[in-house]
This record gives sequence, structure tokens and C-alpha cells, in this order.
Amino acid sequence: MKVGFIGLGNIGMPMAKTLLKAGFTLTVHNRSRGKVDEMVTLGAEQAWSPKEIAGATDIVLTCLPDVPTVEEIFLGEEGVVRNARPGQILVDHSTIGPSTARKIAKAADSIGAFFLDAPLGGGSAQAAVEGTLTIMVGGDRRAYERALPVFQAMGSTIPYMGPAGAGSTMKLVSNLMAGINSVGVAEAFLLARRLGLNPQVFLDTAATNAGRSFMLSYLGPIMAGGDFTRPVDTLRPALRLITKDLELITDAAQEAGVPLLAGAQALRVFQEASSLGMGEDDLASILRVLEELADKPT
Repeated sequence: MKVGFIGLGNIGMPMAKTLLKAGFTLTVHNRSRGKVDEMVTLGAEQAWSPKEIAGATDIVLTCLPDVPTVEEIFLGEEGVVRNARPGQILVDHSTIGPSTARKIAKAADSIGAFFLDAPLGGGSAQAAVEGTLTIMVGGDRRAYERALPVFQAMGSTIPYMGPAGAGSTMKLVSNLMAGINSVGVAEAFLLARRLGLNPQVFLDTAATNAGRSFMLSYLGPIMAGGDFTRPVDTLRPALRLITKDLELITDAAQEAGVPLLAGAQALRVFQEASSLGMGEDDLASILRVLEELADKPT
């Protein structure tokens, strides 16, 4: 099976390398040509446009930064859908809203192609290198089964979630929990410290109590240590990425008629990070955002 890959970012690049190692014939495209050149040295073919990728492959995968880019790559004049063939499988691994996924799937269906929304969980570069990603797939079940060998090269947990949009929905509700939990951990740290608890003792003790969580173990050591420097190669997301996801979640919830109470408060905190110029800061810096809010004059 000839595979195309568009979007060689922090997660896309190791995913593409994993596909090469698994023996797939791979053609890649990226706006930054340096990463394309690197993949070519490893054995990939290069393409100069999404149109060219569509014409050269059986399945096209994308891993892109935001919804406008996804829509441009798939639905633009030189995009993948307009240049796809009947029976071709088109896959997006980005985080998008379910309505966007359904729109692209409808466009693909109109020309006899298949679109799968397949966002990632455990989405770190290390997971991509190790082939242990969670890939949550929505779309036509037959297309999912045909694409499964490609997914299995990159992921170890690959549930079929349902029709178009279901993969994106699963990703968003997961990130809703992560966003709320991140704010909860930061709020507890701030309150514990200002009530006189030692941050490290708080972390060690909280990890044995009912409030323990993945986010406590993930962000807690940074919050306790107080060094919020975000290394270039960090696997933790920037605050702006969680903000974007929570905004997508809010839109989806409004479409479903579901009020988000805790989610709305979490979004407010993350949006405050942007207003403070902290959008590119490490996720653990949500604690610093709460500090700023606590110290604002009332």
C-alpha cells in the first residue's frame, strides 16, 4: 500500500518515520522543506503539494496544527479531496471538531472516496516512535479495516469509534477531562501552598489520596519544583493548544445542547493565559495563570 503523509510536525515526523521503518512506500509533503529533505534521505519520496500526494498514493494521512489548515489541505482547490480517486482513503490525525470531520467526509463521499477522522491519544513523539499511539477512528467501517495495517504500524490501541466525527468526538471529550483536571491540579497546588503546605509534601501525599490523577503525576512535579521552563523538545503541550481544544469542545457542546459548567471555567483560565502572553508556555504553567488571577486587585 502506497502511503502519503502531510504535516511533519512534532508528532507527524516520528509517525512518518515509523511508517518507513514498517516497510511502507511513503510519499511526504510539508510546508517546511527541510523536514521533507530529511525524510527523503531516509527513503521517502517527496511531493510538492497535497494534490501530488493524492495522485501518488492509496491512503493519505495528515497531522496538522489547526482546523483552518485541515480544511485548506482537504477542501482547497489544490487539496486532497478534490484530487482524490474513488475508493481512496483519506485520514486526518489532527484534533478537529466533529462537524468539520463530517463536512470533509461528505465531500469525500461525493467523489467515492473515504474520510476517516483519526485523532491521537498518548500523542507524544516518544509514543509515535515506539508505535504505541492511541488512534481513535471515525468513519466508514470498511475503510477503517482497510487502513488498519497502516494504523497498527503507529499505534497499539486503535478503537473504531463509529461514523464520521466519532473519532474527533472521543478526542475532544478526553481533552475536556484533561483540561478540567489540569486546572483542578493547579488550583489545589496554589491553595495548598498559600495555606502553608510544602508543595513537595502536598504532591507526595495527594498522590495517595482520592484526588490523585494522571494530571497530578504529569504536571505535579513541575508545579512542586517551580521551574516552568519549557524545553524545545518537551512532550507536554503549550497552553494555546489546550485552549484551542477547549474552544472546539465548547462549540461541539453547544451543537449538542449540553452546558459545560466545569469546562467553561477551565476554558476561561486557559484563555487568560493567552491574554497574559503565556500561550506558548508549558501546560504546567497553568499554575502561574491562577497565581496571576489570585493576585489581581478585586
